Amino acid sequence: MTRELRRKAVLMDRDAMGRALKRMAHQILEQNEGGENLVFLGIRRRGVPLAQKLAGCVREIEGTEVPVGELDITLYRDDLSEKSSAPVTAPVRADIPVQGRTVVLVDDVIYTGRTARAALDAIRSMGRPAFIRLAVLVDRGHRELPIRPDYVGKNVPTSRSEVVSVHVDEYDGETCVLLHELSA
Repeated sequence: MTRELRRKAVLMDRDAMGRALKRMAHQILEQNEGGENLVFLGIRRRGVPLAQKLAGCVREIEGTEVPVGELDITLYRDDLSEKSSAPVTAPVRADIPVQGRTVVLVDDVIYTGRTARAALDAIRSMGRPAFIRLAVLVDRGHRELPIRPDYVGKNVPTSRSEVVSVHVDEYDGETCVLLHELSA
């Protein structure tokens, strides 16, 4: 039996996403007392363009260039054996030094917290940051692990039969956040 996704609502359009990212950038700068010593690591896939957009907001607000890296967490997932016997990984563009810096992990949606946990393990293999913060565009609830984002673009209470999908121009040809219902 295959289940299909049925579009239920548009949660954020391009403008709303831009406003949320700008607000998150202000919060990051305020908590960090500026953009110095920051590193953004986007969790592959959609976390990467979101991290780049956050870095652009920081540049616009403060004139500071924040390095952006790409983090592939595939080999750090706790469900790796369930996904595939031969996982496909991509080259990681996270050759940015993290030692002693404030790393802001960027992801599109937080759900169970397992992706963020895997990202923490991946960062540990890169060095020891002074701080690790988590920025997500959408928090949909239903955590299975005690992980909480520091910066959230939008909180969206969902049921487990719903799916939140973030679309970005780089991968989807549009920029928005959609809510879908799983149908039988």
